[in-house]
Amino acid sequence: MTELKLIFPELGSPSSNYLHTPLLTDTYELTMMYAYWKRGMHEKKSAFEAFFRKCPFKGEYAVFAGLDTVLQFLNAFRFSESDIAYLRKVMPLAEDAFFDYLSQIDASCLKVTAMKEGTLCYPQEPLIRIEGPLAVAQVVETPILTIIGYATLVCTNARRMRQAAGPDKTLMEFGLRRAQGPDGGMSASIYAVMGGFDTTSNTLAGKEFDIPVSGTHAHSFVMSFKNLDEVKSLKIRSKDGSKTVDFFPLVMEKREMLKKHGISQDSANESELAAFISYASSFPNSFCALVDTYDTLRSGVVNFLSVAFALKSLGWEYGSIRLDSGDLAYLSRTARATFARLAKEFEDPSIERIQIVASNDLNEDTLISLNLQGHEINVFGIGTNLTTCQKQPSLGDVYKLVEISDEPRMKLSNDIGKTTIPSKKIVYRLYSETGTPILDLMVRDLDGHPDQVIPKVGQRILCRHPFEETKRCFVVPHRVEQLNSVVWEGKQLLHERRKASEIKGFVEEQCKIARPDTLRSMNPTPYKVSLDDKLYQFMHQLYQDNLPIAEFK
Repeated sequence: MTELKLIFPELGSPSSNYLHTPLLTDTYELTMMYAYWKRGMHEKKSAFEAFFRKCPFKGEYAVFAGLDTVLQFLNAFRFSESDIAYLRKVMPLAEDAFFDYLSQIDASCLKVTAMKEGTLCYPQEPLIRIEGPLAVAQVVETPILTIIGYATLVCTNARRMRQAAGPDKTLMEFGLRRAQGPDGGMSASIYAVMGGFDTTSNTLAGKEFDIPVSGTHAHSFVMSFKNLDEVKSLKIRSKDGSKTVDFFPLVMEKREMLKKHGISQDSANESELAAFISYASSFPNSFCALVDTYDTLRSGVVNFLSVAFALKSLGWEYGSIRLDSGDLAYLSRTARATFARLAKEFEDPSIERIQIVASNDLNEDTLISLNLQGHEINVFGIGTNLTTCQKQPSLGDVYKLVEISDEPRMKLSNDIGKTTIPSKKIVYRLYSETGTPILDLMVRDLDGHPDQVIPKVGQRILCRHPFEETKRCFVVPHRVEQLNSVVWEGKQLLHERRKASEIKGFVEEQCKIARPDTLRSMNPTPYKVSLDDKLYQFMHQLYQDNLPIAEFK
């Protein structure tokens, strides 16, 4: 176990997020809490595990996220005087001693075991385990599920979009304005970057989470200009700072030059050109022109080129264009062909490499379709379908009791998929000789008991499907990795906080070594999640012991 290190503020101190309060829970959690207390059960030792039953987006993997936020929530967990005053109204029959009890508790009584944030995870695996007094471990169910459910969903969605777009594309998260409220927008920004996005448009997220921000301009900016008279007095400095020049005549000069190279100005909208001149003079180092306000190819791209060539003559880069409507594959190919022709004529290869940005309600399926059609897009700006997870709006994560007073518990169900796996569990990832994960193996966590199963390299291990007896295999791993470990215990934190960019790198490393057929978007191969033979036998005996036997007369 690593050295205990407290890196959060003092336990119980207010969180910067006003939602981090014990009242962020379903009312039935509090009524159960009172019922436990009323019957003297509230201090019983218990263990709950949070997991999901089915991978999102019709895929075969998810990316675990939200752990850091859960720990921040637990760090701030404390019933305030106003919380208790409100609960007295909601629960008028509860005894005064119960509210005295509430005023004294915090999360120092809990032990949290979890996977690393950014871990590729699969159905039935415990993402987070909460151990502690029954009443407190129960009441944190709802906030834990809402935190890790959305975080894991967005992070997985982002990873799938990264895979669809390809490793060489830049991905910008544009979803704040379409998110489910400010808190959803903030969460989506950081988890999108963890999953594989490069930047966010959310300025506050950039400040709070230390992630890169980016942005261009809106159609309203282009439409706000009336004519070229509005920009004739604008000046611009050369990149090396050696001179400042009138920008408008320089653009007009390049415009005339481009006419001679077949760039017709006949349909170019001059108010759009005025907007581009204004924006480029303000941001010569990051000029990106939204070219579809009037006509993408006959006006937007034409006006962009006049301004871009003027910037280049002052030492700046050409800038980039953004497509926000129309046939993105066709428009990007046509624009690229124009850039390639000019690159050849001006003997400047960098013209052909002008960046093309695309937005317009993109999603994973659109990215895959664009690849099939063939396109010349370098950067994708994705918002609505990323932050709202349009394809699947909920992870469906659950939080189940697995032990009480050191006795394993199991939920039975006619729907075998809803039958839970009893006991606290440790998850191991077993790797092949080539470094590829073979399967994940769950064993009982016996807290260091001599009977504790610990899979070892070179050991022949029987791995069994949790519910199907005939599905089993032997695995001889070349590497064994324990996936979950203690991250919070008592008043101490055993969890090093990592930047979103570091977690993003961790996700990428795992995807590089994972079997491609388990990651693909179409008909992916299920990844095996198995039980060791001892847990399998224990689980099925417990099932038989608790399953009612039908009697017919």
